[in-house]
Amino acid sequence: MSFTLHTYGDADADIILVQMVDDHDMETIQQEAAYIRELTGGKKFCLRAVHVESWNGDLSPWPAPAVFGKEDFGDGAGQTLEFLLTQVVSGKDIGQTDNKKLFLGGYSLAGLFALWAGYQTDRFAGIAAASPSVWFPNFNGYMRENRILAEAVYLSLGDREEKTRNPVMAKVGSAIKEGYSILTETGTDCVLEWNKGNHFKEPDLRTAKAFAWLMNRGQG
Repeated sequence: MSFTLHTYGDADADIILVQMVDDHDMETIQQEAAYIRELTGGKKFCLRAVHVESWNGDLSPWPAPAVFGKEDFGDGAGQTLEFLLTQVVSGKDIGQTDNKKLFLGGYSLAGLFALWAGYQTDRFAGIAAASPSVWFPNFNGYMRENRILAEAVYLSLGDREEKTRNPVMAKVGSAIKEGYSILTETGTDCVLEWNKGNHFKEPDLRTAKAFAWLMNRGQG
C-alpha cells in the first residue's frame, strides 16, 4: 500500500475534507476546491487528498472479480481506513480535534470506500459519495445488515450511468436507489441527487457538490 497526501485550502480550518484520489482526480483537484468554495459561499475548509496507487486493491472492502479489464478487486479498504485514522485525521495531523468537523468523500470506487467507511467509524460526521460504485457485489446486502455511523450521507449518480452493456455495472441505478432507501429508513440524513450524463462527466463538480451539501447542512 502506498499513499501520498496533498493538502489544499486553509490548513487551520475547522472543516476537514478527506478524499481518496487517483491520477485523473489530481488533474482537476484544484478546480474541485474552487467549486467547493463557490458552492459554500467561501467557507473555510482544508481538503486532504490522499493519492492511491492500487485503486482496486486499496479501496475495495472485500475481494470481487474484475468487471472491466483484468484487475480483480482486493480487500484493502480496512488497511486504507486505518491509515486515514492514524495518519491523516488524528490529532497530531489536524490539530485540536474537538472543534474540527470531518467529512470523507470520493468519486466512483472512492465514493464506495467512503460509504463503507461510514459503517466502520463515527470519526466522520458526513459521507460524500459521488457516483459511488454501489454496483459492487453484495454491497446493498451489507448496507441492509449494518447501520451507518455517520450522521449524514450525500449520494449522487449520473442519469446515464446505468446505460452500459456491462451487466454488473448496469445495476448501479437500482443499487443506489435501494441504498438511499436503506439509509433514509434507518433515520440517516441522506439525499440522492441525479446529474446529467454518464460516469465520466464532471467528476470534480459532482464531488464538490457532495462535499458542499454536507458543509451547508443546517442552513436555512
